[in-house]
Formats: sequence, C-alpha cells, structure tokens
Amino acid sequence: MDYSLAALKLMCAQLKDAQLKDAKETASRQSFILGGILFQRAWLQGILVSASDEDGGHFILDDGTGVIELFLSGDFRKRHWRLGMYVMVAGGYFVRPDQLPMIKVHKIVDLSAYPDREAMWYLEVMEAHRVFYQPLVEDFD
Repeated sequence: MDYSLAALKLMCAQLKDAQLKDAKETASRQSFILGGILFQRAWLQGILVSASDEDGGHFILDDGTGVIELFLSGDFRKRHWRLGMYVMVAGGYFVRPDQLPMIKVHKIVDLSAYPDREAMWYLEVMEAHRVFYQPLVEDFD
C-alpha cells in the first residue's frame, strides 16, 4: 500500500468508474485511476446494513449510491459495531472477481451521534472534487 497516495473522498457509485491501473498487480497492491487520479485508498461514509455472523470482521456499507464490503481486522473487530450505525471508513480499495468491491479498513469511526452527518458528507465529497480533484483532472488533460 502506497500511503503517499491520498485516500479519495468518494461515493460508492463513483468507485464503479475506477479503472485498475495494471491488471498484473497483486490484490494487495492494486492501484486505480479515477478521472486521471491514481489512488489505492478510499474514504467513504454510510450505514452498516449487513454483517457476517462468522467472524465479526465483514460488513456491508450502504452510502445511498451503492454498497461495498468492509473488512475489519485487529482492534476494529473488538468494538461493537451494530447494523444501522452511520460510520466513516477509510482504507485500501480492492476489486475481486464476482464479488462486491471491498475496503480493507484502516480507520472506522461511528458518526451516528451527529444528525447532519450524511448531508455534510455529500457536501464534503463535492468540495473535495471541486477544490482538489477537478484541478488535477484539468491539469492532466
């Protein structure tokens, strides 16, 4: 994982347009290009809508535009994550054949206590694109 690459603030629907940079890369080193921007990590927010009963380390996050699987490891598994929680996640983005795309979570925060969180998130994503990503795309063209 190249931590010099920023974790892009995105919606699940936007991740569908991400292109794998090099199909020869191993799953642990996948890099993607979205609108000319290279990334490996994504920053998303949404509601936990499903959980695996097996190990407590897999959840499905719904951000209103799509769903993505979350894989939690280490200390994150020790917390009591519940369905219906609104969370912020950041982590490595992975695409797997015939499965949902996945985020290997590096950070997860319960934002359920903040009533305006979802509306603010949409604004944050729009601002990130306008201020940071769009100028990069324009320079790339």
